[in-house]
Amino acid sequence: MTQNLEHNAPLTSEEAERIRADFPLLSPDAEGNRLVYLDSGATAQKPQQVLDAEQNFYRNANAAVHRGAHRLAVEATDRFEAARRRVADFIGADEREVVWTSNATEALNLVAYSMSNATAGAQPGPEADRFRLQPGDEIVATGMEHHSNLIPWQELAARTGATFRYIPLTADARLDLDAAAELIGPKTRLVAFTHVSNVLGLVNDVDAIVALAREAGALTVLDACQSAPHLKLDVHRLGVDFAAFSGHKMLAPTGIGVLYGRAELLDAMPPVLFGGSMITTVTMDRAEFLPAPQRFEAGTQRVAQAVGLAAAIDYLDAVGMDRVATWEVALGRRLMEGIESLPGVRLLGPALDSGVERTGAVAFTVEGVHPHDVGQFLDARGIAIRVGHHCAEPLHGFLGVTASTRATSYLYNTEADIDAALNALADVRGFFGVAR
Repeated sequence: MTQNLEHNAPLTSEEAERIRADFPLLSPDAEGNRLVYLDSGATAQKPQQVLDAEQNFYRNANAAVHRGAHRLAVEATDRFEAARRRVADFIGADEREVVWTSNATEALNLVAYSMSNATAGAQPGPEADRFRLQPGDEIVATGMEHHSNLIPWQELAARTGATFRYIPLTADARLDLDAAAELIGPKTRLVAFTHVSNVLGLVNDVDAIVALAREAGALTVLDACQSAPHLKLDVHRLGVDFAAFSGHKMLAPTGIGVLYGRAELLDAMPPVLFGGSMITTVTMDRAEFLPAPQRFEAGTQRVAQAVGLAAAIDYLDAVGMDRVATWEVALGRRLMEGIESLPGVRLLGPALDSGVERTGAVAFTVEGVHPHDVGQFLDARGIAIRVGHHCAEPLHGFLGVTASTRATSYLYNTEADIDAALNALADVRGFFGVAR
């Protein structure tokens, strides 16, 4: 279906409907009911092309990779490494700089545990010095991180004696870059920050934070979980040292994630998992390890999932990432305009016309109604959204709420989906008897 799309024109509702037809789970049910899926920030639906690619691998090429000489093993290895090259091309990296993980959380923990191992002396030598921490060193994150890009750094600080600090937010929940300039300094060894807030959809100023970190000589880790699926990503242009994202949020299967790392850094980092496929030689006394990325890929690999991720990237590229981003911003703006017109519904984060760059993720609260009740009410109308603290409890504390409702759009959503959500949302307070 995507091959018929016009690549240079903005995405239209008609094209989004044609895209939607590629996703079996979004097909109307036997009664003709249409699912309005606005929870892609949690996980995206999968097009038939991705389902076919994963099934085709199991039907025609299933074998363990990097460890066999028979035809199927060679075919599986070729598909696996072709997927790595596809991901590298998609994010502007070299294939040596793409490490497969199970998900973004594992990718972020890989960096944290590698630094912990370096500090413990797991890899002697000057090349690992850059990753060793000591009391007095500082690790910096931000006040809008989700837990996967927060807790690993808290734990790393606890294991090494380093100090954990965070960049605060302005009153309207943007990153306070003036405070960041004061915070990031000679003691800073690592700065971890999200590209796009998973709650508010705000796009952070990567260039500004990378510049501060470079001036301090600190490593940078970009959480790209909410940007890689929605924005055109070029990690070399952004200048980050590491980046992490998950496949399942960008049309691919679950169980596949990516850690990007600059090649010279990955080759100098101590491994984290030990076992088969990541070694050069082993004796009964010691082992030597392969260069990156294989040194971080012990054990049987996620081959079908990697092939599925490559197919998902093919799908997104066929539509065009710039068009995906523009479409989601338009849908997000339509949703925010509707929310701001509804009595008793509070948009979280900067106001609609604050000039802040945003994606299609929108979080809000409904006065007098718990987010879980909002979610169940909308679900009864065929609308799937996310409720809770979205694995970002500190951010919700800053916003003065324990939980919120979040709607996240993607390329298969239409203006009709947004209008259906707004129409249902307008009835929530009346249904629960809190409307004035």
